[in-house]
Amino acid sequence: MKNSAQSVYRVPLHSQIARFLFKPVVRSLFHILGRVTLTGQENVPFGQPYLVTFNHISIFDPAFAVTLWPEMVEVLGASEVWDKPGQGQLAWLYHGIKVHRGEYDRAVFDKALSVLEAGRPLLMSPEGGRSHITALRRAKPGLALIIEKANVPIIPVGIVGTTDDFFTLAIRGQRPVLEMHIGKPVWLPAVEGKGEQRRESRQRNADLVMAHIAGLLPEHYRGVYADQAIRPPG
Repeated sequence: MKNSAQSVYRVPLHSQIARFLFKPVVRSLFHILGRVTLTGQENVPFGQPYLVTFNHISIFDPAFAVTLWPEMVEVLGASEVWDKPGQGQLAWLYHGIKVHRGEYDRAVFDKALSVLEAGRPLLMSPEGGRSHITALRRAKPGLALIIEKANVPIIPVGIVGTTDDFFTLAIRGQRPVLEMHIGKPVWLPAVEGKGEQRRESRQRNADLVMAHIAGLLPEHYRGVYADQAIRPPG
């Protein structure tokens, strides 16, 4: 995975401080506002590089995943988040990595690889953005491109309850159910072929990751992967 052309990844001091202060506060808020369940922590390969992949429903699930994750994780996020009041400031404070959806950005790709090369975990949504519905959408092949170069395991994560109306329900005192299920590490097969064949191979790998995520979710969350869901053993 080493690439001498890549810069060393570092988190600025202000972001290290912000993470240390805000992570337990936001985690506590989720526990206050919802009924939180976390499973599969034993599947996290602590202190190693890996890619965390999750189903992206709303603005709440990245914060939910980051604050409940048992170690500090770097985050890929859609660039438009930085333009929104409140969300943009939080993304900057956390030192998230901007992704311009629908575009190939070599600088972002290199930064993602530098995170993994530095031995840090990286979190991203294979769907490429929030869906505003619980049902899974088809994955984008971008994550397979990262794994093709980085060769690290995927940690699939299924999140339940972080719908757009979560906060509205919570402030009404309903305390919605919030669940995060962490699956076992997945190693993707090598990407094969050239041109269109190679793109199809990457898409198959992205779909494989989504099938593992689907297996961690209830049936009505599985969407286009309902028939491909790979349930964890046991």
